Amino acid sequence: MISIPIGALEVAMVQTGARALDTVRDTTAFAQGVEQLGYQRLWYAEHHHSPAIGAFPPVVLTAHAAASTASIRLGSGGVMAPNHAPIMLAEQFGTLAALHEGRIDLGIGRGPGTFDEPTMRALRRGAGPTTDAEYREDVSEILRLLVDEVPQGPLPEPWLLSSSTAGAALAAELGLPIAFAHHIRPDNTLAALAHYREHFTPSRWCERPRVLLCVETVCADTQERAAWLSGPMDVVKAGLLKDRSDFPFPTPEEAAAHVFTEGEARALAGFRAAQANGTPETVAKQLSDLAALTGADELMLVTPVYALADRLRSYELVAGYGSLEAAS
Repeated sequence: MISIPIGALEVAMVQTGARALDTVRDTTAFAQGVEQLGYQRLWYAEHHHSPAIGAFPPVVLTAHAAASTASIRLGSGGVMAPNHAPIMLAEQFGTLAALHEGRIDLGIGRGPGTFDEPTMRALRRGAGPTTDAEYREDVSEILRLLVDEVPQGPLPEPWLLSSSTAGAALAAELGLPIAFAHHIRPDNTLAALAHYREHFTPSRWCERPRVLLCVETVCADTQERAAWLSGPMDVVKAGLLKDRSDFPFPTPEEAAAHVFTEGEARALAGFRAAQANGTPETVAKQLSDLAALTGADELMLVTPVYALADRLRSYELVAGYGSLEAAS
C-alpha cells in the first residue's frame, strides 16, 4: 500500500489526429474522474507553442474544473512566474480561493513553459531568461501581494516547484512547501530535498518542511500493456534528447513502429527505472519505495498516455493501492 496522499498532474497532451479542442474538453472528464476516484489534488501545468501539449492557461483550467467538481483541491503545477505580472497571479488565484474556499493551490515555477525562444520572448514582452535574483523577487512579490492586495479572505496555498537544488534553496528560504519534479530531473531529487530540509525556515505559509514528489506513473493490468501505453511519451522524450519538440503526441501504434538509437533506448530505460511503470502491484511498490527513499509527504502522479480512458484506468488501478485520505 501507498501510505501517503496522492494527487494528479494534468499535462493535456494533444494526440495525433485529435484537435486541441478535444483535449481541453477531456480535462473536464479527467477532473471529475480523479475526484470520483478519491484523489486529493489536481494541478495543471503551463505550456506554450508545443504540438504535443495544449497551451491551456492553468488559471483557466483551474477555474473551470472548480466549477465542474465538488471537493478536489485544484491549482497550478505550475504557473511560470517570469511569464506573468505578480499582481495578476495574486489577483487571479486570490479570486479563485475566495470563490472556492479551501480548494485552491498556487504552484509557482521558473521555466518558460516552452522550448521555443521567440515564444518565450513574446511571453516576457521581449525579455530574455530571468535571473535568480529576478525570480526570487517575483515569487516574494506574489506572496506579498496575496497578503497585502488581495481582498481579505481565504488564500490559495502556495507551493514552489523545483527540479534543482537552486529551486529547493529558494523554497527553504521563503518557507514554502516544495513540489519536486522527479518526473523531469530524478537525478537531482535526493540532493535537492536534503538541502531543502536542512535549510528550511518556517513561515506563515508553512511551519515545517513539506514535500510533494511528482512521479511519471503508467499503470495497466499487465506489464506489456503499460509498456505499450508508455511508448508515445518515449518518442517525445527521444525527440527532446535531440532538442526537438515540434511534433504531436503519437499514437501507441506509431510509437511501437519507432526505432530508437542505442543511446536513446539506454537513456529511456534509465529514466523509466526512476519512475513507476507496470502492473498495480509493481507500481504500488515503486511508489512506496520512492516515498520512503525521499521522505515525501505526498505524491503527485503524471500519466502521459494517449487516450483519456487509459489515463483514468491507470489512476483507478493505483487508487486501489493508495492512501486517499485528505492531505494535511
